[in-house]
Amino acid sequence: MKKFSQLAWPYLIWVILMILLPMLLILFYAFTNSGNGIINFSFTLEHFIKFFTDQDFLLVLWRSLEIAIKTTIICVLLGYPIGYFIARSSDKMRNFWVLVITLPMWINMLVRTYAWIGILSDGGIAQSFLGLFGLGDTELLYTEGSVLLGMVYNFLPFMILQINTALCKMDKSLLEASHDLGANRFQTFWRVTFPLSLSGVVSGITLVFLPAVSSFFIPKLLGGGSYFLIGNVIENQFITVGEWNFGSAISMIMAVIMMVCMYAIRKIDERNAGRGKEKA
Repeated sequence: MKKFSQLAWPYLIWVILMILLPMLLILFYAFTNSGNGIINFSFTLEHFIKFFTDQDFLLVLWRSLEIAIKTTIICVLLGYPIGYFIARSSDKMRNFWVLVITLPMWINMLVRTYAWIGILSDGGIAQSFLGLFGLGDTELLYTEGSVLLGMVYNFLPFMILQINTALCKMDKSLLEASHDLGANRFQTFWRVTFPLSLSGVVSGITLVFLPAVSSFFIPKLLGGGSYFLIGNVIENQFITVGEWNFGSAISMIMAVIMMVCMYAIRKIDERNAGRGKEKA
């Protein structure tokens, strides 16, 4: 036990330096004012009031939540059939498909997003393909659709892998029992497979929604600066404007929103798990 506690010290130090300390600094800046390079240590809610009384910032927050919800819904609709297909494959083919899904993730996300600029730009591959159907003049880049496409492309693997894992862990004897009791394929899926895979769906929603709502470089690259999300506002406050206090306040607001979402998702997962045990 003593040896185990000693091995934990490097991890604890890393957590303190890389996670706890930055969070404390953000919390400090969020509730203080700065002027002439001297920090005023007096408590203030000025930055939070500024955010919630400015319609532009609230509009950006709503837009960020909206694009994150759309991304999550699309990832669920696309990820569940793919994850279901992979889970039903043989062991050899399952490993192959998982490799295909994870292979793009070996490349840096920023590089992958840059690649979409060339694909969606004027005269690019996508526009040339649409030209075959008389839609060559369609604007693809720097739109909400391009930002949504970039989000789904980057975060879809997280949804697929979580759903696939949940389906693979499912007891296959339950499916056999369902068929023995006279249930058809749809009834078996709806009453057995889908409820037992909800834990994977919930985990996938967490891994997609949280980074999507705070993403800043995807809308910056594929939105061309015309599609501003809350992550871009935070980046702008820290790097361009230099308002660290206001940027920290927005970061704290987003942290609270994320924690509330995680708590709600956890409760839903626990409720589904409780229902599964009652049925069992």
